[in-house]
Amino acid sequence: MKVILLEDVKSLGKKGELVNVNDGYARNFILPKKLGVEANAKNLNDLKLKQQNDAKIAAEQLEAAKKLAEDMKEMQIKVAIKTGEGGKTFGSISTKEIAQAAKEQLQLELDKKKMQLDDAIKTVGTHMVPIKLHPKVTGSLKVIVEAK
Repeated sequence: MKVILLEDVKSLGKKGELVNVNDGYARNFILPKKLGVEANAKNLNDLKLKQQNDAKIAAEQLEAAKKLAEDMKEMQIKVAIKTGEGGKTFGSISTKEIAQAAKEQLQLELDKKKMQLDDAIKTVGTHMVPIKLHPKVTGSLKVIVEAK
């Protein structure tokens, strides 16, 4: 019996896949637990439409991420760090502080976990921070670190 999976089933397949299973396994396990539906013409058509819709949404998200990456080239944020004598800094600027400054100064919601900063910023000056906006798109944000 051919079944369209509604959820991931271990050792069988992932959500949205069309799999071939034994009739008993389908009737006694997959269908009663709502893990899948029978692959009839209506359900196959629904699956096809859903996949087309998902592809369209993914393409729109990719375009939005590319546009944001292009816009981010012009953007910059300013962050202050405490400094002592001789320009020595106390502490550092982390991704959390960068995300908070971007929200306050640019009204831009950035996920601190998506910022690809090797180490926290510990020097005064201009730094480019790469931000993963989409699995295929990475943008850069200019962060200007000033002394307090």
